[in-house]
Amino acid sequence: MKSIPQVLTVLATTLLLAACAPRPPQVSGTLEWDRITLPAPISERIAQVSAHEGDEVAAGATVLTLESTRTQARLDAAQAQLASAQEALKKLRVGARSEDIAQARAQLAGAQSVATNAGQALGRARAEFARQVVPRASLDAAIAQAGSADAQVQAVQQALAVLLHGSRPEDIAQAQAQADAAQAQVDSISVDLQRVRITAPRAGRIDAIPYKQGDQPPVGAPLAIELVGDAPYARVYVPEPLRASVHIGDRARVVVDGQAGAFAGRVRAIRAEPVFTPYYALSGEDAPRLSYLAEIQLGTDAGKLPIGVPVHVEFWRGGAR
Repeated sequence: MKSIPQVLTVLATTLLLAACAPRPPQVSGTLEWDRITLPAPISERIAQVSAHEGDEVAAGATVLTLESTRTQARLDAAQAQLASAQEALKKLRVGARSEDIAQARAQLAGAQSVATNAGQALGRARAEFARQVVPRASLDAAIAQAGSADAQVQAVQQALAVLLHGSRPEDIAQAQAQADAAQAQVDSISVDLQRVRITAPRAGRIDAIPYKQGDQPPVGAPLAIELVGDAPYARVYVPEPLRASVHIGDRARVVVDGQAGAFAGRVRAIRAEPVFTPYYALSGEDAPRLSYLAEIQLGTDAGKLPIGVPVHVEFWRGGAR
């Protein structure tokens, strides 16, 4: 049986060896959640705020509602323009009405009658001028009237030909393009009108709503920020000496400030390009070195942890997975 001094010596040696054993590599960072930003699709005033910061929302739940008066007016105007373009296209495709053709033919008959009379008057004027009964001015006037009458006949004949042959393919194609553009405008504004109701794309928790009811955010401004996922992740900075030993899938031990015990996690991502070491990771010889941003996914047991809390992560030696 060992004496008490021998037992104390063995115990002290064991404690000394344990104290001298190197600790697993440890890095620092913060606790984060996956975020989804809900941007403003149009610049309209916020009519109603249906969710508030901290609320749990289901996928498709209404978060905010924007005013739709101006968007509805734009849609009405676009629909009227579309109707006009479609009617113009229909008119070109159908062609002239029978009444228009009959009217053109009657105008042609009238013009031809006028031209006949003008021709006869010109003949008489020439005969009288030859007998020196009328002056030269009278003959010139008769020539001008006959030419004008013939030109009018040709104009009416061309107008009748246009009605009989129908619209040109180029005109129909142009009208079709205008109708398509008007339809696209209606579709675009219809989508804007549907998007005045801002909904949650996934189930999660509302983290922030920067604007209040009555505000008019610009297009693209973040109307709400949603935290999604079953659990948070630790965003840490891995110093260059540890980078080669950390791989995606490696197990890690995550210690969260203010929480008893530790949480198990796995490396889900690590950047290939280095970044400068953040201020809270500067310590001793590591201060001037570059670090690599990594993400450590935690389990569902960490689902209630808040965002932004400092964490310390220890990687399993050997990169065990």
